[in-house]
This record gives sequence, structure tokens and C-alpha cells, in this order.
Amino acid sequence: MPNKENPYDDFLKSLAKLVEDIMKDLTDDEHARFIGCTIIAGGASGTPPFFPGMQDNSREIGYEIIESDERIFITTQLPPDIKNAPYADIDPDSVRICIDDLDALIPLPVRIDVIHSFYIVRHGVMDIVLKKKPYSPDI
Repeated sequence: MPNKENPYDDFLKSLAKLVEDIMKDLTDDEHARFIGCTIIAGGASGTPPFFPGMQDNSREIGYEIIESDERIFITTQLPPDIKNAPYADIDPDSVRICIDDLDALIPLPVRIDVIHSFYIVRHGVMDIVLKKKPYSPDI
């Protein structure tokens, strides 16, 4: 059933599944190459600020932030030569992305619900999904 807030959510979820299936079915002898793909369905609006992923010889982690009414999405491209599993340390006011001996501390514009926030690493991309806490003036 389509989401009443955004009727395109089901379409985008189907498109994401299709792209994932295409990426799984590519063989090594084909010339197509995907670095990563993220489709966010859920009401994200506006033009997001973009910070490109890590470049060769860079000592900084680049990332992209998109904010919707209920969530904050952070995406970063991972370098191909990492030695340890990258991770995100999620706190109510900030997120720290850790990749080997590098890290990036990202202050958040609102408090988030840590328990309902998560990150995933797939196909050379880290996606972090943060659920915003409802605004409460007594906090």
C-alpha cells in the first residue's frame, strides 16, 4: 500500500531492489562497475550538502547528509584498501565515522533516538540512518 505522505516510496523501494539485483547479477567480465548506490525513500527534501568520499592520499573522511522530517541520512564512500571493518559510533548529539586510523566527528542539528538508529556497510558505502527524537522543550 503506498505511503500517504510520499506516493513514490513504493516505486523507489522497487527501484532499489531492481538495482540491487542488477549489481548481484553482474559478472567479472562485464565492464560496468558500481561504487555504491543509495536510494532514500521517505520524504527527504531539499538539496543536500555533498562532501565527496575519501580521495587518494586524503586524510579526511568525506560524507553526504540528507535530512527529512523524521530522519537524518549520512552516506560515505569507503576506500578500497581498508584493513579493519569501518563503523559508526552513534550518540544522541553526534556521529563518529571510524575507518582504520581515521575518524570524522559529525555534530547533529537535532537530538536522535540512538536505539532506533543504525548503520550498514555494503558495496563500499556506509549508510547511517538516524531517527530524530521528537522535540520536547523540557530536554
